[in-house]
Amino acid sequence: MTNFRDAERPAGKLRSRGHLVSDFLKSEEAPLEFAAAIDGARYGGFNLLVGDVDALAYRSNRGGGCRELAAGIYGVANATLDAPWPKVERSKARLEALIARGSINETTLLRMLADQVRARTNEVEAGELPFETAHALTAPFVLLPDYGTRSSTVVIGRRDGVTRMTERRFSADGRSEGQSDFRFELAR
Repeated sequence: MTNFRDAERPAGKLRSRGHLVSDFLKSEEAPLEFAAAIDGARYGGFNLLVGDVDALAYRSNRGGGCRELAAGIYGVANATLDAPWPKVERSKARLEALIARGSINETTLLRMLADQVRARTNEVEAGELPFETAHALTAPFVLLPDYGTRSSTVVIGRRDGVTRMTERRFSADGRSEGQSDFRFELAR
């Protein structure tokens, strides 16, 4: 789940996007079936990936649509799936290189997500944002005094359903504030 960076202001009280995650976990629907049934108007802008051992589905309520994802490398930040943001393109290339080297594990993936390198200044599209804010948002790990990355999560699943999930939490100044590690088996 990511929020969607847009200028649309919610009209009225919206349901928390966090319910999308818990609702999927409580449901018995297939990923695509669940994603297609979401009433996107009830939530602020979002991107959602839901999956099980057999399928992965993507849903956005800001123009990204709803679809099942085939095997491959995708990137999502705070725009639609595979939006050509420099941080998305750079992270996809880094992931592809990790896969090619056989270096996929929690440490290498969390290190990739901790990338604070910003895009070149000529690649920044500030729009309505102050330039410094827009520039900071070009890094995968966003570090600003009042906004930024507060957690990074890695999920590694095997074909047999054995899944490991690691979540690392961060303070407002980017320091690690703890980590949770989980291992579970997805039902087939």
